[in-house]
Amino acid sequence: MTTIDSIDNGVNVQALLDAREALKSAPEAAQFTWRSTTRWENGVHTTSTVKDFAGLGAEQSHKAEHEFVADHPEVFAAEDHGITPIEYLLVGLGSCLTAGVASVAQNRGIQLRSVEATVEGVHDIRGILGADSDVRNGYNGIKVTFTIDADASKEDIEALVAQSQKRSAVFDALTNPTDVTVEVA
Repeated sequence: MTTIDSIDNGVNVQALLDAREALKSAPEAAQFTWRSTTRWENGVHTTSTVKDFAGLGAEQSHKAEHEFVADHPEVFAAEDHGITPIEYLLVGLGSCLTAGVASVAQNRGIQLRSVEATVEGVHDIRGILGADSDVRNGYNGIKVTFTIDADASKEDIEALVAQSQKRSAVFDALTNPTDVTVEVA
């Protein structure tokens, strides 16, 4: 018989559960501000960096500064130095949901062997090009397909994915209105 203690998906569930309990009595510490800084390089090529954030009532830092390069492919007459900004949205969604699957599986005592999320976004680019004002600028739809190999039934795996979706910050930001303010300093 497999016990939760013998499951190792690389997630410290106890630390997450402890944090959840601690933040119930200190909701102000749960207020995080995530930041990125984007610098224009040339054409539609940009470089974004992520290092510092605020949370737990103080300024925090990642172990290292992380850099993300965005551009457009050559079919858009660009240099293709990186993925497009709209593809980063797919990366964020897939990463968040997949990490959630691992966390939920660990908490439920399910050993994972592999998890892969394929994320596809259907996008009519006439909107961003200004070719048709009736076409929205963003995705028309996004589909996430999981392939999961685990010591669990199909129903249990579907429940893992459902719980991950329920707790995903990126899924929530994409599927619920989020106030976005753009200003010039």
